[in-house]
Amino acid sequence: MSSTSERIADLRKSYERAELSEEASHADPLRQFDQWLTEAISAQIPEPNAMTLATVAGDLRPSTRIVLIKGYDERGIVWYTNYDSRKGRELAGNPYAALQFHWVELERVVRIEGRVEKTSDAESDAYFHSRPLDSRIGAWASPQSEVIAGRSVLVANAAKYGAQFMLKPPRPPHWGGYRLTPDQWQFWQGRKSRLHDRLRYTREGDGWIRERLAP
Repeated sequence: MSSTSERIADLRKSYERAELSEEASHADPLRQFDQWLTEAISAQIPEPNAMTLATVAGDLRPSTRIVLIKGYDERGIVWYTNYDSRKGRELAGNPYAALQFHWVELERVVRIEGRVEKTSDAESDAYFHSRPLDSRIGAWASPQSEVIAGRSVLVANAAKYGAQFMLKPPRPPHWGGYRLTPDQWQFWQGRKSRLHDRLRYTREGDGWIRERLAP
């Protein structure tokens, strides 16, 4: 066993950057999220748009991966991916998922849970055609989550589709967007002595119930 494994239990950090109170937070979780994401972007932390996506397969085994948020509004949180990937297959069988943002430098976590559905073809088309050309070709070249013989398969596929589509690759039928419509949000702000601030918003009718949870 490496010396790192022996030292890992001794790692400590005191969280003292900010606080999250009921009085200072927004009654609408989307507004609170917008504020925190804006602050994360302004702080120029690495990839503030990166979020963990958790899905559950039919055999009840959960899996996680990092995806990038590409839009958000009152309808929900949007990202784009390969529909035939593992996450796509799991969402087809179980349309509920969870998202998590971890902005380490700000000592903040946002957790979001809800039901997922595909975005419209028009939304997926619009975003796909806004991507750089190599990313559009990559959507065709990668059989995401499938076993391949080596990287040469991807390179060959990219060359094949690049020659086929030139500068105008269409959106693949197996690629597009998902939107998670939240029914629960949690906002976590690190605090000193592990007495962290943790607010949960739960959907009730057309509004939200805001509650403080013990950390």
